[in-house]
Amino acid sequence: MRFRRKTAEEAGSDDVPGEASSDQRPEHKTGDVEVKDGRADGPWDVSEVELVEGRPDQVDLGSLIVTMREGLDLQLQVDERSGGVVAALLAGSEGAVELRAFAAPRHGDIWDEVRKDIAAEVTRRGGTVTEAVGRWGPEIRVAMQVTTPDGRSGTQPSRVFGISGPRWLLRATFFGAPALEPDDGGTVESALRDVIVRRGSAPHAPGEALPLTVPAGTTQRKP
Repeated sequence: MRFRRKTAEEAGSDDVPGEASSDQRPEHKTGDVEVKDGRADGPWDVSEVELVEGRPDQVDLGSLIVTMREGLDLQLQVDERSGGVVAALLAGSEGAVELRAFAAPRHGDIWDEVRKDIAAEVTRRGGTVTEAVGRWGPEIRVAMQVTTPDGRSGTQPSRVFGISGPRWLLRATFFGAPALEPDDGGTVESALRDVIVRRGSAPHAPGEALPLTVPAGTTQRKP
């Protein structure tokens, strides 16, 4: 599938009432820090792009459409109990990004609350959390103690973003080099900006995970 960004006129007919169009996003506040909407160059809502069938480097996962890049592999994380897909992972030699999409209310931002929940869970598991402001606004930087394959103790750093769109929240977690040395032109960062979120019209409670589907030939990985 190929895609191009819709013009303001084209996107207008698909916009949810009360939502700003992709070319007229206002500044917003999250917590005490005022930031500009970082979605000016992605990730996208499905209403903001035009999908064309036949593009082999894009994979449709239902609520997420990802564009593959050279050097990146797509894996799906599956819950052992339910057998359902809980996240998509784009991984390469330098790092990875984990993607999870959630429903959000028509008005308001759930990232503040989600961020607190993630921080509390990391602390409970013995990790450390610091807050910062990055490309997509407030983010959390995590350090978890892990055991390496050779049995040694190590630290796994990650950066977690909450990117808000029309009635959805995309939670993206960077691992590896992108967690330590931000690079807007990096392969993983560019892949995140190309992500398209399809919330769908089905009712979902705020914070509910949007369903992911398994395309043929995709590797599934247990979290």
